[in-house]
Amino acid sequence: YGPYVLIDDPDAKKQKTASLFKTMSAETIDLETALRLLALPRLIGQDPESGVDITAQNGKFGPYLLKAKESRSLQSEDQIFDLDFAGALEIFAQPKYGGRRTAATPLKEFGEDPAAKTNVVAKSGQFGLYVTDGAINATVPKDEPLDELTPERAFELLAIRREKLGLEPGQPAPKASKAGRRSSAPARTVKKGGTRKKAE
Repeated sequence: YGPYVLIDDPDAKKQKTASLFKTMSAETIDLETALRLLALPRLIGQDPESGVDITAQNGKFGPYLLKAKESRSLQSEDQIFDLDFAGALEIFAQPKYGGRRTAATPLKEFGEDPAAKTNVVAKSGQFGLYVTDGAINATVPKDEPLDELTPERAFELLAIRREKLGLEPGQPAPKASKAGRRSSAPARTVKKGGTRKKAE
């Protein structure tokens, strides 16, 4: 499903491959990141009640957590590497969303974003508090309470999110692409053998 990396092992029955995240480029990805992708799924920990492994991984419908046969969607691909054990347990503690979701009620209004020229509000979602301009969402750090969140900070969080996604103000975030053929463009190859860093 787009650019990917692989371990070039002529003796392997099946080549180990891993798709790049949407924020990654085949031209700029480094060896350490490639190895981390190839090491997925990432083990986050064991469920304290059942002892079942909780893993973070990427699928054709986007990033998600898996615990036995139970899964939960992640908000971004970055969470595959960044989400900690406590965060994973918190996500599984929330009810699984199915069918159409009810639109979240705005908790606070910040006025018009000077960059996007749209009204910005704070809402509570599956992954906690976030701000949105109607086009993109930006997670509010847990150590920043809603009652202390200023319009300037809300606009800043959205600007940081846009920059990370490479979007212009008002431009919506790209939706997950449907299943399709992998890109035929040349992709970086991770050769087996020799000295290399272990995936974290």
